[in-house]
Amino acid sequence: MDQPLLNKALAAIQRKHVFQPQVALILGSGLGELAEGLDHGRQIPYADIPGFHPPGVSGHAGTLALGYLSGVPVVVFSGRCHRYEGYTTAQVQFPVRVAWALGAETLLATNAAGGLNPRFLAGDLMVIDSHINLLWERGGRVARSAGDNQSEAEFNANHSVDSVPRPFQRHEPFYSPNWIARAHRCAVRCGLRLQQGTYVATLGPTYETRAEYKMFREIGGDAAGMSTAPEAIVARSLGMEVAAFSVITNVASPDTPHSTDHGEVVDWAHRAGPRLASLIKSMLNEVAGQPD
Repeated sequence: MDQPLLNKALAAIQRKHVFQPQVALILGSGLGELAEGLDHGRQIPYADIPGFHPPGVSGHAGTLALGYLSGVPVVVFSGRCHRYEGYTTAQVQFPVRVAWALGAETLLATNAAGGLNPRFLAGDLMVIDSHINLLWERGGRVARSAGDNQSEAEFNANHSVDSVPRPFQRHEPFYSPNWIARAHRCAVRCGLRLQQGTYVATLGPTYETRAEYKMFREIGGDAAGMSTAPEAIVARSLGMEVAAFSVITNVASPDTPHSTDHGEVVDWAHRAGPRLASLIKSMLNEVAGQPD
């Protein structure tokens, strides 16, 4: 881990607002409205924080927000960078390390994902209970991103084996059963349809072929996207509780040709965003001990 860079990021944030969050939220494509509704909120552009990278994808605002949501102190990342944009796993995971260093003990991650399970409908919400990580990068050596101007020695120092999260070896489930149960309980309370399933993380940036969707179903996937797994992995390696949610933006049929583009993904995320926001607020209300 690049400790000097982490210290610089913390200093930049704390110059704007000295604050200790309890929960970190990462908001995916089209899901950034939660960051605008914080009590006593303070927003900081990613460009002002060392080690953060403004997202290059529409639907990601690129701001960090600190404040209270449903009475719980939170840090909200409105948008993320992705491996397919040329970033390393360490760079994608860096905001989670910052959230943990600020004091967050729980990570709630959201994403927009393509549905694989034929029982799902576009606009459904899914709580993730497991993932299949097909991003391929595994320990040891970290790939260099496009445009990285560091010397070889500097790069190796900043991305040593120690910067790669250690394998998670505890026996408890990866995604928190307590948060999954809370999500279902709050979904019933809010009158929301909530699916549960396995998220397949792919590198992208292209959407999957029909044959790939069929394969993902065969190996147990319920939804597919291009994020979340690296963030969840580093959060668990740091001892954080993790819960994650997908907005199902389309449901693939391996037997029927259908084109999907990012505009459709963002549109469905915007439509389902208010329902996901109400679910997250209800869960945080429960954490804070407040009535809905």
